[in-house]
Amino acid sequence: MGTTLKVGEVAPEFALLDQNNKKVSLMGLKGQWVVLYFYPKDMTPGCTIEAIDFTKSAKDFAKLGAVILGVSMDSVESHCQFIKKDNLSISLLSDPDHSMCEKYGVWQLKKNYGKEYYGIVRTTLLIDPQGRIAKIWSPVKVDGHVEEVRQKLEELGKLF
Repeated sequence: MGTTLKVGEVAPEFALLDQNNKKVSLMGLKGQWVVLYFYPKDMTPGCTIEAIDFTKSAKDFAKLGAVILGVSMDSVESHCQFIKKDNLSISLLSDPDHSMCEKYGVWQLKKNYGKEYYGIVRTTLLIDPQGRIAKIWSPVKVDGHVEEVRQKLEELGKLF
């Protein structure tokens, strides 16, 4: 289970609102690395740990020329509460109709306690400055993930 996208492919274009109600698009980020991570729900345990870990490393990612974007189906208002509650410094994008999640192949049938439902599979993509997918992690295990992404960016950044 994981995204159907492949390393080397051009990342699908998107334009979503962030926590400040500002439209963020992949086209507008051309020329820099993008850490695009999809997560199931604001203010849930695993998602909170992941967001805090990315926030703690945000300066390191910025030094490597990368912007960090989290994506979930939560509303802009929910993202604002999440950012305020946990003092996050990363941008969170709202995909309420899961159209971007579908484009990126992370909206999938999941099973929990014997019930089947559609939801976001925790996934991270590293997109290079030309807009191509450089690395995919799916499904993501939260512990140690941010450091793994940072190390990969450091390694790949030397090639650009």
